Amino acid sequence: MRIATLSHVPAAILRCLTGLALGMVLLQAHAAKEVVTIGIGTQNTTTNTVTGGVVLKELKLLEKRLPRTGKYANIEWKLDWQNFTSGPPITNGMVAGKLQIGMMGDYPLLVNGATGQQNKGNETQLVAVIAYNAFGSGNGVVVHKDSPYYELADLKGKTVSVPFGSAAHGMMLQAMQERGWPADYWNLVSQSPEVGTTNLQEKKIDAHGDFVPFADLLPQRGFARKIFDGAQTKIPTFHGVVVRKEFADKYPEVVVAYIRALMEANDWVRKDPKLAATRIEEWTKIEKEVVYLFLGPGGIHTLDPSIKPRWIETIKIAHGVLSKLGRVKEFDIAAWVNESYLREAFKQRGQDYEAQKQTLANYDIAGNDPICKLPVTRPKEAGEIWLASGEIVALSSPACLLAGMKQYEAAGKKVNVAYLYDKELGIKVVADKAFYAVDASNPKAPLAVPFLLRKDAEAYAAKTHGRLATFAEALGQASATVVATTTAASAK
Repeated sequence: MRIATLSHVPAAILRCLTGLALGMVLLQAHAAKEVVTIGIGTQNTTTNTVTGGVVLKELKLLEKRLPRTGKYANIEWKLDWQNFTSGPPITNGMVAGKLQIGMMGDYPLLVNGATGQQNKGNETQLVAVIAYNAFGSGNGVVVHKDSPYYELADLKGKTVSVPFGSAAHGMMLQAMQERGWPADYWNLVSQSPEVGTTNLQEKKIDAHGDFVPFADLLPQRGFARKIFDGAQTKIPTFHGVVVRKEFADKYPEVVVAYIRALMEANDWVRKDPKLAATRIEEWTKIEKEVVYLFLGPGGIHTLDPSIKPRWIETIKIAHGVLSKLGRVKEFDIAAWVNESYLREAFKQRGQDYEAQKQTLANYDIAGNDPICKLPVTRPKEAGEIWLASGEIVALSSPACLLAGMKQYEAAGKKVNVAYLYDKELGIKVVADKAFYAVDASNPKAPLAVPFLLRKDAEAYAAKTHGRLATFAEALGQASATVVATTTAASAK
């Protein structure tokens, strides 16, 4: 009996059989790959979430960090970026299991966590912060630029819109409770940023409350004026990252990878904030001047992923506000917050997480003032001029900035935008949108002091025997002031 062998099989057929066998092996290996889709809910037009969302997406920072070895060797990651205009729809997506990672402001975060705890199997965890303002700035209320209203109290009985369930909505509810106002103090209606913007521009509503960046974006677009800033509440505001607990427990290295990508996005913004603002405008259509106002040096918001104790206190305050209105149930905050992923991300980067939790430091305006020939030594009294040619110039004081604007314009160099700091609230403001108190305590050298709100400028003017001034008036008397300021500074 002869035993069959392959010795008489033609070489061409052998090659074909070998190819088929190899193909089968490859198909089996591919079939063994598990495809894991990561749904990520972003808010691209909410400027202080961009380093957790659109920057990661466009620079592909998360792809670079996702684990692909060990127990993840046979996993193929698929990123499903989904953009929303506010937090509540992201929570809905997470409860439905369509989103594993989401980002939103403090009040929506609270509702997200409480909702998850009320729906067993859909619990979420707060794993990182994206950006914050320690005193609440970012949320705000605006009116039409021609409006006769300058304070919240002026809006009694008026129609005011705000995206319900947003951080701005929470700010307004807190402000009402703090003042003892009834729920019908004004006619509060729910409108998205897009709808509220249109209605305000067409004067169909009296005011619009909104979150980052709209309360500053609409004035920058030329048809609105801010009359209330969240910094007046003195209560911090922040945007953070929540992850479905079930997903985080199963893929902890993915959560760490996401946080590391977030930190790299923060580094990218701080390394070249002008470039970052320009790119973010391309990706989100939010003007670069407004992006820079929030995320540039000394900006309104600080990029910092650490979960500081005062942010937890903010959530507790928000819970109290919503509880009084019957809008949220019991909420175990301790079970919701999980810093373990942050600690691991910081460890992998060789950074001290506990030290970062204790600081509120931001990166500041620095450089030499070319107008007054002085170094910038007091960042919170400094300013910046962004020329249309692209250069951003640091100035040492409001007086030097106003004089610089005049000099550049006289030399045919157009000023794109200029930034100063509000004397009362300490936040960065756009120079031509500010009110000014001309401090006349030294009649020979009157100083124009910038404020976001008219009432603060009026109060300061009264205290210094000065007067309220418009931007044009402050600019008009800048030259004489800067000479006196430079001489006084040189004499020290």
